[in-house]
Amino acid sequence: MSVANIKFSLYRKSTLMLKWIILWTCQPPLFLHDVSAVNLQQFIGCAVREFTFLAKKPGCGGLLITTDACWGRCETWEKPVLESPFIESYQRVCTYNMTRMVSVKLPNCKSNIDPIYTYPVALRCACGFCLTSTTECITSV
Repeated sequence: MSVANIKFSLYRKSTLMLKWIILWTCQPPLFLHDVSAVNLQQFIGCAVREFTFLAKKPGCGGLLITTDACWGRCETWEKPVLESPFIESYQRVCTYNMTRMVSVKLPNCKSNIDPIYTYPVALRCACGFCLTSTTECITSV
């Protein structure tokens, strides 16, 4: 192998490495688990965020659960138009893109009550249409 070929090979490898580093460092994170570094008052977008809620059902005691859920603000707008319904709207919500289901046993359930409580854990979130099958949506004001 000639000196010119070796130099070209090294140049090509270093250029490829530089492109990879630039691409990797410029990509936004898929998940924002470290939300303490993010100003949540100004954040626009949709991300996975830790969330704590009280799981309960009739006949059982409550259980505090910490899980990952979707959180964020997505682009939404409305404008007047001349035809009915007189408003054109574009509404997106921060919603689950990928989940896994987890089941826990609630405490102090009556003997005739199933103590298993199942809930989704967010793996990936995205701005999208509000689906009433998985999300509580406001359909009219």
